[in-house]
Amino acid sequence: MNTYPFLLVLHLYAAFVFVGTVTFEVLFLEPVQKRLPADVRRALGGQLGPRVRAVVPWAVAVLYLAGLGMAWQYRGALASPGSSSFGLLLSIKIALAASVLVHVVTAMTLARRQRLHSALRRRVHISVFCHMVGIVLLAKAMFHLSW
Repeated sequence: MNTYPFLLVLHLYAAFVFVGTVTFEVLFLEPVQKRLPADVRRALGGQLGPRVRAVVPWAVAVLYLAGLGMAWQYRGALASPGSSSFGLLLSIKIALAASVLVHVVTAMTLARRQRLHSALRRRVHISVFCHMVGIVLLAKAMFHLSW
């Protein structure tokens, strides 16, 4: 049985949740939050924070597990990434995804230790957002660019 279509749908839905959350935080929430009164910011964080912490880790887990399952089906291209444009672009996408995972795990660890201050959190969000833009572009480019 070919599991690729199922893994692809899981991967896309999980990416939708994760990328959507980070995009909302970077482009909308963080800029607006600066202009809100402190009590409103606390209330907003008190409501959004627990929801994000409850949903996003599951989305990230599904995203990466489905991605690993899909990558396994391209192990031939990944064995020699320089031999095809597809293999090279997929390898770059995987490297960016690995970097995002390191960002997320580091941020979660720092947050648990209460060492993730707002400036660092902002930089992590922007970095993850930029990585994700690259990943989304590479996901399309892999199937449409060749040299």
